[in-house]
Amino acid sequence: MKVANSIKTLKNRDKNCRVVRRRGRLYVINKVNPRYKARQG
Repeated sequence: MKVANSIKTLKNRDKNCRVVRRRGRLYVINKVNPRYKARQG
């Protein structure tokens, strides 16, 4: 899982990316292709 500065660029990397907020952190998850997982905060 990558820690990223910009959530916007991560969201645009793949059409299946979802931005989810958990425990005060922003996560990008992708069920179809898990290598796009990332977090911010």
